[in-house]
Amino acid sequence: MSRKPVHLAVYDTLADWETGHTTAYLARAGYEIRAVGPTREPVRSIGGLRVQPDLALDDARPEDSSLLILPGADLWDAGDELAPFARRARAFLDAGVPVAAICGATAGLAREGLLDGRDHTSAISFYLAATGYQGGERYVDADAVTDGNLITAGPTEPVAFAREVFRLLGVYEGEVLDAWYRLFHDSDAQAYAVLEKAGR
Repeated sequence: MSRKPVHLAVYDTLADWETGHTTAYLARAGYEIRAVGPTREPVRSIGGLRVQPDLALDDARPEDSSLLILPGADLWDAGDELAPFARRARAFLDAGVPVAAICGATAGLAREGLLDGRDHTSAISFYLAATGYQGGERYVDADAVTDGNLITAGPTEPVAFAREVFRLLGVYEGEVLDAWYRLFHDSDAQAYAVLEKAGR
């Protein structure tokens, strides 16, 4: 079955551990992962990895995508350099294409006004409150939250973040999704048998 690619935003200081579970298992499920940078110039993650974008942000179109993933990065809280990624997230959501944001990227979405009318989560409520956004009443104290086509999660929840992506895209469901989460979040060895039986 042919699927549209998943677009992973990459930029200097990106938190390279936050999307590893998500992209690895989406790739295993047959999704092409395409890295989207500010330009086609290489970027450096917070862990020092050099990442070569496949395309520039200006060339990332919702109609060509299954999902846009926005990882955290120090730059989300250091000015407006990453604001274009939040604006592109708006275009994806307006086109009905899912967006998944974790850690500092949630603050970027808050500044863009994308969390004002949607349930969401982040590192902690007052982290988002500092952005001056109007969505505080929709903040949910949870590991990850999905509201329509928008997924949000805090920096300590990469596994829950992946779980919500898999659920939204239909990669894993029901018992298999629960087992995957228990294996990687709780180190539940019994969950491995469920995944092995399902061929996952």
